[in-house]
Amino acid sequence: MEPCVSVSYTGHALRRMFERGLSNEEVIYTLQAGETIAEYPEDNPYPSKLKLGWVYGKAIHVVASRNPGNGECYIITAYYPSSDIWADDFKTRR
Repeated sequence: MEPCVSVSYTGHALRRMFERGLSNEEVIYTLQAGETIAEYPEDNPYPSKLKLGWVYGKAIHVVASRNPGNGECYIITAYYPSSDIWADDFKTRR
């Protein structure tokens, strides 16, 4: 994902971050330094990506999109991936 000029959060993302105890810093770090593990080019209004980051030894997933017109990134959701759904590398769905 290209660098973000600014970052906004959907209401869904803010609720989930609060429920899951994820901080803004953890989400921003994952957005900036995380590995893209899936792309969703058909998402609207902008294509989105699933990023995997590691913070304090814990895997974090962040789904975000970027407006190519102004460089603003939108955090759609963020969560700790479950080992019930994801393989041990947290990159592959079981």
